[in-house]
Amino acid sequence: MRALTLPLLLCLSLAAGNARADDDIAVETRWRDDALEVFCRASLEAPLELIWRTLTDYRRIAEFIPGMRASRVIEQRGAAAIVEQAGEASFLFFTFPIEVTLATTERPPHVIEVRLLKGNLKRFEGAYRIEPQAGGRSVLHWSGIIEPEASMPPLIGEILMRANIGDQFRGMVREIRRREALRREGVLEGKHEVEREGRQ
Repeated sequence: MRALTLPLLLCLSLAAGNARADDDIAVETRWRDDALEVFCRASLEAPLELIWRTLTDYRRIAEFIPGMRASRVIEQRGAAAIVEQAGEASFLFFTFPIEVTLATTERPPHVIEVRLLKGNLKRFEGAYRIEPQAGGRSVLHWSGIIEPEASMPPLIGEILMRANIGDQFRGMVREIRRREALRREGVLEGKHEVEREGRQ
């Protein structure tokens, strides 16, 4: 990769750090050895069941997660599922294709664990955690660690992965809020009834 000048690196770092910083979603990262630790957090006004249903909507997740082209459930047995996903991490003129097979383990009603089985990441593991609050609110947490397979300068890797995971977390939060708005309008529950009848 062509060497980057210090001013450009500083601009990229500031852009990544300030992107969408004016909302109530927090994304924090730090390098540990060759891997990037990520911590995301958002406050939500939505029922726990709706949040859980959105997080585990593996078959439709590519419809609302930025950068994801496809998500396919290969196998599902009770609380465990194997999911193939394809997409790319991108920031400005940097892109990194991602093709992975993940194992998910659901621990209702608050935790969903994810780990890499195979793909072009060297390491990926983490978990969603829903923390109920007073007044029907919840705090959604994501904590995980990601290590690209390809050699990548630490600053570029952090900017790229931080921007991508931040966008994906925001996409999940937007979808939860969208579904909650529909639920309040009385639209979403009817839709789920139709989907359930179609599966019977």
